[in-house]
Parts: sequence; structure tokens; C-alpha cells
Amino acid sequence: MNKKFIFMMLTLIILIISFESKISAQERREIPVVSVDITGNEHVATEYILSVVRTKPGTVFNRETIQRDIEVIMEQGFFIDADFSLSRELNGVHVTFSVKENPLIKSVNFEGNTIYTAEQLKKGIFSYEGNVFNTGFFRSDLDRIQDFYHKNGYEMVRITDVTGIETGNIIIHILEPKLGDIIIQGNVKTKLHVIRREIKMKQGEVLNVSVFRHQISKLRGLGYFEDVGATFDYVDSDGSVVDIIITVKEKRTASIGVNVGYGTESGLSGGLTYSDSNLRGLGYNLEVGFDEGDEASYWVGLSSSYSDFQTFAWRVGARYMTYDDRYYYRTGRRQFEFDEKSLSFYAGFGKKFKNEDWSWFLTFRHTDTDYSDVHNAIPGYIDDLTKWQGVNQTIEFQLTWDRREPYIPFQKGYVWDSYLEQAIEALGGEYSYFKYWTQARFYIPLNDYLKMLTDTKGTWTDENPLMLAARFRIGSATENDLPAFARYSLGGMNTLRGYNSRSYEGSDMYLGNIELRVPLNSMFTVVGFYDFGYAGETMVFDETYDDSGIGLRVTTPFGKLRVDYAKGDYENRTYFGFGEMF
Repeated sequence: MNKKFIFMMLTLIILIISFESKISAQERREIPVVSVDITGNEHVATEYILSVVRTKPGTVFNRETIQRDIEVIMEQGFFIDADFSLSRELNGVHVTFSVKENPLIKSVNFEGNTIYTAEQLKKGIFSYEGNVFNTGFFRSDLDRIQDFYHKNGYEMVRITDVTGIETGNIIIHILEPKLGDIIIQGNVKTKLHVIRREIKMKQGEVLNVSVFRHQISKLRGLGYFEDVGATFDYVDSDGSVVDIIITVKEKRTASIGVNVGYGTESGLSGGLTYSDSNLRGLGYNLEVGFDEGDEASYWVGLSSSYSDFQTFAWRVGARYMTYDDRYYYRTGRRQFEFDEKSLSFYAGFGKKFKNEDWSWFLTFRHTDTDYSDVHNAIPGYIDDLTKWQGVNQTIEFQLTWDRREPYIPFQKGYVWDSYLEQAIEALGGEYSYFKYWTQARFYIPLNDYLKMLTDTKGTWTDENPLMLAARFRIGSATENDLPAFARYSLGGMNTLRGYNSRSYEGSDMYLGNIELRVPLNSMFTVVGFYDFGYAGETMVFDETYDDSGIGLRVTTPFGKLRVDYAKGDYENRTYFGFGEMF
């Protein structure tokens, strides 16, 4: 029995070797492929598999080509294994590719995801229930899931494992590192809570690196530090908890500012300001200053500008102002000269709404004004000024919607403000009126628009872009005849730069300022500007006063120096100061 079995096996081996030898001999004689077939596929279409192989009926049989076809079939990602077999036919050879499919996907689930739901994560993948599992598609799906986290700032999130592929019940394991401790070092003067309140992230939150980077930028923007650095420290071996170490290097926050103004008719004026933006390390801003010239003023103010949904911002201050030989204008025409004295005190508080784009502020103000010594009057002059001296008590309410991007080194976006002012006799004032005005400010970087038109060759960077800035304001009152000190006023370095201070006044007003800010480098910026506006007893839109000019901004250790030269209807005016006009 054993000899007979051995004889049969030897005979079979000889026949196989003989067949293979014949095939090899035929192959050398360029034997054609008569037909090609696929076996083992249940869900992947035969036509699809045949479309990717190069061995087709009518081609010459070639083992290397068939081997490449096997590799191509496997590269499609639908199969666990692939092979081929040959059979002789009358006019050539028949090739059969045999495949073993991956399992059908029964479910796709996630573990460890808290930021996004399974439904949100599934929106970006192509591995659906009921389809044959595809390794290529699935690798791309995992990349898309991680990219979805990363582009939204969760750059430390990663996929740690995938299980259940063999059964079709796939589970994708996601690690979302959470914030541990925030460690702050390097601060000597600045109180810990002043730094910590700028970092809005809380312990236990999933760490959003982009948000944290933006908050670090805002911390730098406070002006309290020469440098702010941050590092991450993984607490656990699996990287599930991350501590943040913030290192600050403090700088001097006290400074002295100089402002100078010159008009061809009004002459030279100027003053000094002492300020500390981080008084005693508490984040309070102190400002004490004076201006001298025909118009002299002395002021002191203390404020805390930080606010959120729970923390109030506040300010208190006082100003004393004298003006000798001041011109009184009526619709732009001089009426006479006079002397003015004014003393005011104010106190206010406010905070942000739950949506922190919105905030409110309430201010109580006391003003005592005295007008005297009318002289150098023109013939037929009109005096509707001096009768308004006295005490004024007001409550002012401000509502702000701030849509500027908070974490970049320049202003971008827009701000809308509305103001209501009520004078109340019941509080000891001598007047009663109601004023209301609103304004919008826009800050529009132009780099992206220019890139579509021309190559800027790095002239204006993303950190220091070419900028269009605009401010539009309109205001009115319930009384046509407001007290002089309460009237809307246009003219001077912060409204119409080509006109004398308070050239136009009234109970109705509109104002527009447009600036094109052109950086020359990181230190110098040239500004072209156009101002227009009107103030009077009634709103008149066809009687507009305007000016135009050019300015220079110089970044200094004490702040941004501002120089503006404006040409108005009656004189040219030059101003020196610090900071932008708006």
C-alpha cells in the first residue's frame, strides 16, 4: 500500500514538473493569455479587480507581470491575501486570480473622544458600515480625524490604537491630552493673578495649543514683559496630562510721554504725561499729566481695564482745564475771545457679558465750568456761550461690541460703540438733557487683496501689514440748544486735524476718519489720511468740512510716536503725540 502511494505521488510530481516545464517553454514562445478570472471576491466587483491588472485576454503570458498584478490588487486595500493559478487551454493559458476580502465593516466607534462626538468625527471619513474594510481608505480616515483635531487647535491629540478590524467592529482609540498645572515663573513685580487671569484655560480641559498660543500673545501684549515663553511638560508616561510652564521677563512699565501741537495761527502747545500701566504689579493704569499753552490742563486718572464676565473694570479721575484767550467759533466763524475754566471728576465701572464680545460701562461725571472775559468780539457777534456756565451732573452708559481679533500684534476686525448721556438736575446739576451717539471702527489688513494683484515681495508681512483703518461717528440729542460744554465738538488732533480745536459745535454731529497705514519697516509707518465731518444745531449732510494730510508713526521704547500734518480750509496744522488717533 505504501509503495503504491509513493509511486502515485512521484508520478504526480513528475506530471506537475512536466506541465510547468511545458508552460515555461510555451512562455518563452510568447504564449497568449486566453482568459482571466477572479475567485474569492464576494463584495468587491470582479470588473473592478480586472480593471487594475495588466494581465488581460490577448496579452502575452508573463510571470513578472502577474506578480505585479498581485501587488496592485493588494494595494487596492480591500484584500487580506491574493494569489494566482494557471490552467492550460487549447490556444494558450487561463489565469485565475484568487483573493480573500477584508471583513465587512459592521460599526465604527471611538474611545477617548470628548471634544467631538462620534457623529462629528465620522463626517470626515469614508469607512462606512456595510462596506468592505479598506486599509488605504482607513489610513486616510485616521489622518483626516487627526487633521480635524489639529486644524482646530488640538495639536497634541493623537490616535493611539485601532482594534476590532478583524471582526468588522472597529474602535478608534483617541488620546486627548488634558491640562494639568499652570506654573508661572520669573515675575517679581507682577502679581500672579494678573498673569493667570489672561490664561483662560482651566485645569482638566483638553489642551488647545492654538488658543493657548493666542493667550500667550495677549499676555505679551499687556506691555508688562520683555518676553513671555512657554513649555509643555508631560506628567504621565502616556501623555494624557500636560503641565504648562510660563516664564516671563518683566520690563519697566512706567514711562514719560511728550505731546506737542503747532498751528499756523494757534501757535505752539505741549505737555508731559507720566504713566504706569502696571502699578504695583496689580495691572492698574496710573496717568498723571499736564498740557501747557493757550489751553492748559492738568489731570490724574487711575483705572483697571481688565474685565470678564465676573470681573469689573473701573476708572476714577479728575481734570482741571484753563484756556486763556480762547476763540469761540460759530459755524466755523470766530465770534470773540474768552477765558474758560473747568473742573471735572468722574468714576465708572463695567464688565463683559457672558458673550465676551459684548461689554458695558457706566460712568458718573461732575463738571463745573466757568466762562469769563469776553473780548476781541467781531461786530454783531453772537454770544450763546457764557450763559451755559455752571455745574453739570451726568450719567453715561456705553455699550460695546468688539470683534477685533485679540491675539495678533495689530488691530484687525471692527468695534461698534454706542453712548447714552443723561444730565440730571436731581443730582445737583443745573441742566437736564439727553445725548446719544454711536460709532464704528474698522481695521482691514490689505495684504491678501494685494497678493491677488501683485507680488509684494515681503514688503508688508503678516505681522505688520498694509492697513486700511476707518472710523465713523454720528450723534444727536433731544435738545437743539445744548450747554456749550455738552455740545458735540469737531476740530483738533483727534477729530478734524486740519481745524482748530472746537471749530464746529452743536447738538448734532457726524465724523469720518479714514487712514491708509503703510509700513516701511518694523519701526516706521507712513499714514495718509482724510477727515470729514459736521457739527451744528441740526443735522445737515450737504455741508461737510474736511481735511487731508500725511503722518508718520515711529515705534519707540516709550510707545508709538505720532506725527500728523493736516491741511484744512483756514490753516495747516502739525501734531506730535503718542498712539494712533483711533
